Amino acid sequence: MSSAVPADDPAPDDDLPAEAAATITPYRDGPLIVRGDFRLVDQDGTEIDPGRKTVALCRCGKSGIKPFCDGTHKRSGFSAPSAPSRPRPAASIVREARRSDPA
Repeated sequence: MSSAVPADDPAPDDDLPAEAAATITPYRDGPLIVRGDFRLVDQDGTEIDPGRKTVALCRCGKSGIKPFCDGTHKRSGFSAPSAPSRPRPAASIVREARRSDPA
C-alpha cells in the first residue's frame, strides 16, 4: 500500500489558524494518535464525528471500527516505526519554499 496522496485528492488546508491545528503522533507498532482540533472526513468529504479531541486512528488496517483503532494491531503482529525510516526530500523542498516566500 502506497503512502502517496492521489493526484485527485484535495490539497491540505495550509490556511488553518494555529489554534485549529492538531498533533498527530505515530506510535511504534501502534496507531496514529490525533490530539487537538481537527476534522475527520471520509473520502467523499462526509464528516466523521470522533466524539472527542483525542483519537487513535488505525494504522494496521485490521481494526473492526475503522478508521479508529481497536487494539487489533497487538494481536496481528503489526510492526511499524514511530518515525520515517528515511527522509522525505519533497517535504524539505516544500518547507524551504515556504520559508523563502515573502507572502
